Amino acid sequence: MSRILISGGGGSIGSELVRQLAPRNKIFILDINETSTFDLTEELRLKGYNVNCRVGDVRDYKTVDDVFSDFKPDVVFHAAALKHVTPNEQYPIEAINTNILGTYNILHCAKRYGVKKLINISTDKVIHANSIMGITKKVAEVMTKNAGYISVRFGNVLGSRGSVIPIWQQQVDRGEPLTLTHPEMKRYFMTIPDACELVIKALKVGKSGQILILDMGEQIRILDLAKEIIKKSGKDIKIKTIGIRPGETLDEKLLTHEEELRAKKVGKYWII
Repeated sequence: MSRILISGGGGSIGSELVRQLAPRNKIFILDINETSTFDLTEELRLKGYNVNCRVGDVRDYKTVDDVFSDFKPDVVFHAAALKHVTPNEQYPIEAINTNILGTYNILHCAKRYGVKKLINISTDKVIHANSIMGITKKVAEVMTKNAGYISVRFGNVLGSRGSVIPIWQQQVDRGEPLTLTHPEMKRYFMTIPDACELVIKALKVGKSGQILILDMGEQIRILDLAKEIIKKSGKDIKIKTIGIRPGETLDEKLLTHEEELRAKKVGKYWII
């Protein structure tokens, strides 16, 4: 049984990690979202699991230090982040404070309290680094590597909060057109279980300074996904093109050219 700290444990990925790991470990959640964190903690405590939480911000070093000092984790999953491209273009200081300084606080305390394994959740948007979000997550990746810990790089996670499927479902329910930024936009997709499997795999096999990436196959054209959603809805729904938002790109990459030259394929994962 390990003592596992999950920052952002109330989010889409973090909460699934908490549920999967709670039966065999002691879990501590640090998250700014009071309601989701409370609900998740109560759900799992009623099942008899050892889960505790603190509503707090990774930006606040004292809060982070208090959590590490009190809980003394063996393992840390760092999932707390600002993940939406457009809001971070408008107010970049928020992404800097959370994705860079918040990650620094977590890494600093992990080293200070002797944490052996830390997994940082990253994104394929670090490759183009066309957006503030991507750039700040790239800095977080580099800091994690330099601290001797591990990162995992996600594509778009189907069904996560704010992702395209829940947005489209709401539009279908209201009988509104599905909004599409550009007909040629493509993305890599993974499910929440895929994402959690990658994170736990990184904990088991990842080594100091490595990055692990799931092979998600070919990119999917968002227009084709929209057409499939409409087909399954059985409704006569139009598609409305709204234009690319600030910071967005037409496609994504999982590895830089330099990384492609030295990455090793192990099963369904790339290891850099």
